[in-house]
Amino acid sequence: MRIFVRVAETASFAEAARQMHLSPPAVTRAISFLEDEIGVRLLARTTRSVKMTEAGQRYFDDCRRILADIAEAEASAAGSHGNPAGTLVVTAPVMFGQMHVLPVLLEYLDLYPRVTGRSLFLDRSVNIIEEGIDVAIRIGNLPPSGLTATRVGWVRRVICGAPSYFAEHGVPRSPADLAEHRVIMPTGAWVSPEWHFGPDSRTSVTVHPRLLCNTNQAAIAAAEQGWGITRVLSYQIDPALAQGRLQSVLDDHAESPMPIHVVHGEGRRATAKVRAFVDLAVETLRNNPLLQ
Repeated sequence: MRIFVRVAETASFAEAARQMHLSPPAVTRAISFLEDEIGVRLLARTTRSVKMTEAGQRYFDDCRRILADIAEAEASAAGSHGNPAGTLVVTAPVMFGQMHVLPVLLEYLDLYPRVTGRSLFLDRSVNIIEEGIDVAIRIGNLPPSGLTATRVGWVRRVICGAPSYFAEHGVPRSPADLAEHRVIMPTGAWVSPEWHFGPDSRTSVTVHPRLLCNTNQAAIAAAEQGWGITRVLSYQIDPALAQGRLQSVLDDHAESPMPIHVVHGEGRRATAKVRAFVDLAVETLRNNPLLQ
């Protein structure tokens, strides 16, 4: 079953053999044995490709479930978490990853020396199953999926600027006042010139940015220098707010907070390395007062 799953995943007998440290003839014999035993063709082979048949696809899904059950049984026999090992891939938004996820990952790697970590910090949502990611930290409401998600906190959108900017240009008292101000806008994913306000997000204002920045860090830096105002997520400017480099405005008109989730795709069958990281991340992020 393991050989068949690896051939199906790689669509190659030779690559499956290389990854499993077997000879190509041994892989071929294993698949032939399976097909003879079951009495149905599992893989359609040509000189250029290997594809699953309809029966092969059903068998592939069953094999993955059965092999996951075996791994779960072995991990359970070894203890509630077993011994984390292998490569752990974690994704998160860029700034959130650098500020809040990377410290968790470093602590985790210190605790489990047999694990190698890989961070993938991107300001876009990635398909964690298709891209081989173990754990994702997601900000915002999640669409329906078969993934396991644990809420660990909240963030909100904040409009902010430097005290020097507001001293010169005044403080906006309502969303409509934004038309009179210099707006700095990041151009990353999920950014729109239509800014919504209020708990139900029914009030909206279309802003006309004077400066577009391709990173949140650049937009925040421009705001800190007193050039204009920007709208970012609260965690991105917590240090600047605490130190007085920035101040928030229109807080009374803010939208409802957005949830932060730790997401993974294996449910109760999660491997030891995933379970251990999720436990540590959930505890650490929930104990961070800036995210509550």
